[in-house]
Amino acid sequence: MIRRLLLCLPAALLAACTTSPVHPVVLTPTSPPPVVPAPAPVTPAANAQADLATARAAFVRETAQRFGIPARQIEAVLAQAQIREPIRAAMANPAEAKPWREYRPIFLQPSRIERGRAFLAAHRAALQRAEDTYGVPKELIVAILGVETGYGVNQGRWPVLDALYTLAFAYPRSGDPAKAAYEDRRAAFFRDELAQLFALAKDEGLDITTLKGSYAGAMGWGQFMPSSYRQYAVDGDGDGRRDLFNDLDDVIASVANYFAKKGGWQPGGPVMLRAVRDAAATDLAQPGNTVVLDQTLASLASLGYRPAVTEVMPPPQTPAGLITLDGEAGPEYWIVFNNFRAITTYNLSRLYATAVYQLSQAIAVQPEGEA
Repeated sequence: MIRRLLLCLPAALLAACTTSPVHPVVLTPTSPPPVVPAPAPVTPAANAQADLATARAAFVRETAQRFGIPARQIEAVLAQAQIREPIRAAMANPAEAKPWREYRPIFLQPSRIERGRAFLAAHRAALQRAEDTYGVPKELIVAILGVETGYGVNQGRWPVLDALYTLAFAYPRSGDPAKAAYEDRRAAFFRDELAQLFALAKDEGLDITTLKGSYAGAMGWGQFMPSSYRQYAVDGDGDGRRDLFNDLDDVIASVANYFAKKGGWQPGGPVMLRAVRDAAATDLAQPGNTVVLDQTLASLASLGYRPAVTEVMPPPQTPAGLITLDGEAGPEYWIVFNNFRAITTYNLSRLYATAVYQLSQAIAVQPEGEA
């Protein structure tokens, strides 16, 4: 969640495994690392080390002051962190860069749909409570868990500390001046998430040196970033804890709460409709991933885009946008609404949001012959 930002994609489903409970561990404070004088002559590698040391020292000071955590404890944890090149490579080449025709089959698989239906049946009571409380459909909550972690099977293999440390202080750079400002913002985002990880440890009594997650630092069944964990995780079963690693009541309620609070989910509202484009329609391509609801159904119709299915239609003045996906048979035109935008708050990718919604619809369909 996400990511909110980039979000990570689950790897191919692995054999079912059990996630070990996360227990808090009290860190033993250590003395701050000694200041190492700059070597001479100064080489590019030495420059990089000096820059890292300076940035890290500033991070420790700011995080200690911001969250009331002793600087020596932050240093003790950071002393165990590593910059990992595979994480930088993964961030530089996200799967969302694939065209829709290649991206869709990753998630719209019969096995993932069947397992989603089984998960919905097994946890219907908790899912119904979340839907009743937050207005988010059961099948959408299930689809998020299916896309993010294969229903909890693959919660990530990377140390969360290393992932955030790497992206905070060694975010991959393209060398393109036009992208430099964006890359600076991304690095700043991950520095903040690393700071939020320390605050999360303080809030929840977690030993963050033991947590595993995605290459982007997302955690648990729903792959929450640390800031989202702190802000949107809820205690779904009233046991006094917010456990997104092992407690499905908390996981289910937290995903629903995220969509309601962060995404502004509108209960019963439309998500997306396949559109038919007139031959003389105006080109409405929207660059980037941001979903802009700058049209209505009525205005889109006047520009040559109409819903392919008209049995259930929102009011003509419903705010809407248009996205184009690269499908198997050519361009696919989709009219999207506020609830589609809400899904993109979990992961900014339009491909991701479309896959989640289509998976949710497939899970919701009752197989023939089943009660």
